[in-house]
Amino acid sequence: MKPKAVIHRMVTPKHLCPWGVKALDLLKRNGYEVEDHHLTSEDENERYKKEQHVDETPQISIGSEFTGGYDALRKHLGLPPDPKEGKTYQPVIAVFSITLLMALAESWAAHSPLISLRVAGQFVAFSMCVLGILKLRDLQSFATGFVQYDLLARRYVPYASVYAFIETLGGVFMLAHALTWLVAPTVLLASTIGAISVFKAVYLEKRDLNCACVGGGSKVPLGFISLTENLMMMAMALWMLFR
Repeated sequence: MKPKAVIHRMVTPKHLCPWGVKALDLLKRNGYEVEDHHLTSEDENERYKKEQHVDETPQISIGSEFTGGYDALRKHLGLPPDPKEGKTYQPVIAVFSITLLMALAESWAAHSPLISLRVAGQFVAFSMCVLGILKLRDLQSFATGFVQYDLLARRYVPYASVYAFIETLGGVFMLAHALTWLVAPTVLLASTIGAISVFKAVYLEKRDLNCACVGGGSKVPLGFISLTENLMMMAMALWMLFR
């Protein structure tokens, strides 16, 4: 016989509580028979919270014991917080994994070798484009993180925005093999300053900062990955100049 759980969650014509949906899914996937109660209006939701002396919904009870909200349910089930807390490399892993697959797919479609300098170049260029998009989606937030460690941006704040465009358009023109005489030196200069800035902040000053490489508000630690990104851009720019 399945263990029983009761959930009270907000379900209205205009609002479906995402935490309620996720809590219901967790209960079902963990083998519970769920008694699902809908709070069908803002007033009903507020009245329920007041009567039960709680600050949020959904609220869950398992068996005869009151468990609490979505976070309390995850803790009860032995699961980590959602969203993840603390530093994470997940955004960078996602970007580099997909851009590598993009480079391989493009090479496959062009009937070119899958292990070659061409694939490496495409990978770096695709990565620059995607990382640039993440920066451009919220330039102010990116700049706030970037000025904390980039040596040039700390002296001239507008450079933070310029850097995002250099990276993005640099990737685009590298893919097009266009304006190499302008793009390659510009990318080389920006990435060299970036590499020096990261090395100074992390390895000399020992500062504990988040990297702005995937945009503002990132929880990616500033360190080896950030330095590698700049070194990859430097290598790409040099290859374009001397090929």
